Amino acid sequence: MTGPVTPSARAEGRKVSVVTLTFRRPDDLRDALPALLEHVERLGGASASSDAARDVAELVVVDNDTVPSAREVVEAYAADRPVRYVHEPRPGIAAARNRGLDACAGSDLLVFVDDDERPREGWLAALLATFDRTRATGVVGPVVSVFDGPVDPWIAAGRFFDRLRHPTGTRVPVVATNNLLLDLAAVRALGVRFDERFGLSGGSDTVFSLEVGRRGGSFVWCDEAVVEDVVPPSRLTRRWVLRRAFRSGNSGTRAAVHVARSTGERLVARGRGGARGAVRALGGALQYLAGTLARSAARQARGARTAARGAGMVVGALGLTYAEYARPAEVASGEVDDAQAGAAPGGGAPVGARRGAAGTSGASSR
Repeated sequence: MTGPVTPSARAEGRKVSVVTLTFRRPDDLRDALPALLEHVERLGGASASSDAARDVAELVVVDNDTVPSAREVVEAYAADRPVRYVHEPRPGIAAARNRGLDACAGSDLLVFVDDDERPREGWLAALLATFDRTRATGVVGPVVSVFDGPVDPWIAAGRFFDRLRHPTGTRVPVVATNNLLLDLAAVRALGVRFDERFGLSGGSDTVFSLEVGRRGGSFVWCDEAVVEDVVPPSRLTRRWVLRRAFRSGNSGTRAAVHVARSTGERLVARGRGGARGAVRALGGALQYLAGTLARSAARQARGARTAARGAGMVVGALGLTYAEYARPAEVASGEVDDAQAGAAPGGGAPVGARRGAAGTSGASSR
């Protein structure tokens, strides 16, 4: 690892906390708990002759509902298994992530995983092994989508749910928190937390990643630490995938502006994001048109996604926030929801937004 950060030493009594965030998804949580506990308990019960015997593991569930709606589901397991419940009523995924950091202040390593994901065999052990080899600030693993329903051929042709993968040990500059191990000693030394101004629009993990890199930390890839993302039918629509592409472009550009250190750097980040977004939007629109004329679903779908992402980048460069995760109270207070946005090629990606509470500093990401 580069920079002045001292990672957690490999020593007796290392504590590992697996943290999953939840918000009004009791069925997903009921499915996730036994799957995650299997890995947690296997780590804690490893053979005394192995390195892993030094690790003590727990599962922490952070409930981001305004009322403790997930408590009963978690407490059904908590009596005799290593799981505990934490309530964070402040809305937004960044607040929930920070609550996870605080709840695990006594731990050495924290692993974020989503409540709609299911780990494959060897997941947690692979993350830990890669950390022990690299001593990076964080280790990130692949997320593979599985579908809970039929997939629109247009979506399948666009390969919207295919994610980039890398050889194990590859350094990656930006990570998501849906399958991420963090060295908490290194994170504390760097003074990095999740920016809660990005809690309702997505992008707090992008800002977190960029700040870690700027302060001397690093992230590496572990291709063996696979989790499966169970995609519900509500996300298998053209509107949803294009809306997500728009939001990704919007939050990515705002994150780049947010972490800039000077007025000049912010102007450069805005200009670069706006220019690249405009090129993407135009190129995607042309690709969509060409796909329509050629009756190619793949070209049409990919063009629509590129145009939507580019439009989001342009909007982000203008300092406007698309609040994908806004709840009714937040929408009423000035954030933008789907109904307040326009549409990109393909029917559904928003292309309009208003300046939100975060203003020029950006807003949250997933």
